[in-house]
Amino acid sequence: MIGKLSKKRYSTNLFDVTQDIIGALPLKLVEQWLSSDQTYDDALKLLESHQVQGYSVSSDSVGLTKLCQQKGLLEILAIINQPKKIVYGYGKAIAGESVGIWAADNTQMFYPDTIDAATLVSTLLTIQDEISKSCQIKIGMGAHYGNFYQISGGLYGVEADAIEEIAENHTNGGEILISQTICDRLPKNHNFILEQRHDLPQDLISEIGNIYRVLDGARLEQLQPVDQRYPIPYSEDFYADLLVYETRLADQDFANYLTHKYMQQKVVVLIESKSEAEDIHEIAMFNQLSFSALMKDIGLKLIDFQRESEIKVISSLGIYAFDEVTTAISFAKTFRQELAKQDITCRIGIDQGEVLIFKLAIGTKDIAGMPVNIASKMAQDKGEFGKLYLSTALKNLADMSGFKEIKYTISGVEITAYEG
Repeated sequence: MIGKLSKKRYSTNLFDVTQDIIGALPLKLVEQWLSSDQTYDDALKLLESHQVQGYSVSSDSVGLTKLCQQKGLLEILAIINQPKKIVYGYGKAIAGESVGIWAADNTQMFYPDTIDAATLVSTLLTIQDEISKSCQIKIGMGAHYGNFYQISGGLYGVEADAIEEIAENHTNGGEILISQTICDRLPKNHNFILEQRHDLPQDLISEIGNIYRVLDGARLEQLQPVDQRYPIPYSEDFYADLLVYETRLADQDFANYLTHKYMQQKVVVLIESKSEAEDIHEIAMFNQLSFSALMKDIGLKLIDFQRESEIKVISSLGIYAFDEVTTAISFAKTFRQELAKQDITCRIGIDQGEVLIFKLAIGTKDIAGMPVNIASKMAQDKGEFGKLYLSTALKNLADMSGFKEIKYTISGVEITAYEG
């Protein structure tokens, strides 16, 4: 079991690295936490200036796993780009602001508490109508009014986590779920048709109250999106090409041109470390941020001057990309050893194939592609902590001695992996 985190566990120069290296990780705040007694009162004191009140609205696409089996990555990116533009454009029109970088298919918006609850719900209905009319994929949305912590462009806190979990794992395509606190802010004579969801996990209900499905209600027919430039993770050149590709999805020659222009062959290493559970959410939040800093520290030391190999570190997850299989496996094994020295276990997935690596506005990077998905499914969905998993793409490229073959199915996808 890992003991109390202290600055002694980290490199002495970690807390002086530049923003373009650490990205959204609030290292100065982590440093203050590590220098404190790490009590609940310490957590509240550090978070005091970051408190905000308002609405957190999260969304996630539905049916994307199956779609990824049928279409190429660039086509998927073009398809998920469409609802993201709508969510942002209409949300911005009623004073909403984006949260984080929308690199994947999910979105998050924050709306100030000055927004009328009925206006927000009507906007969400309007958004779903527009997505239904013009997009190839549907999304589920979850909304909650409450108290959050706004840190480095992200929205933190038990309530933010709960509604995000509901949106990602408990919504259907086209569905809108709102919490009890939003219902309580609606006027008594509202015309929305609501239906309580009774099938959600009790731990989520205990955090933010009852959840209701919005079946129908007034739309904002005159509302127009004011801006569709959501926080894109791509370069300007790639995003311009992506917008063109949206209108030419059937043009295989153009698809081949974009693939040749942007896609890279890489070996992807995905590492998830195991952190200790903590009952008090604010303390758990700081411990998780501290854990991210530890992952960042180990990665930077191992990669040394090959910093381009690190893609991102978020929460207890690190993703890295290499040109050579042997280099990737050696890095993964050494990373596992370094964590073990700190009494931390991890599970690792490695796959090879075409990926898109893009630089974010804050100077860091993100990645998309099937190798990331396969590495995640091997390690996170079925993997055991302490183990390393290689995909079939590496079978003839790596020394498989000491690895055993395992087979399973996840989300309709058949996986063969080698565990060692």
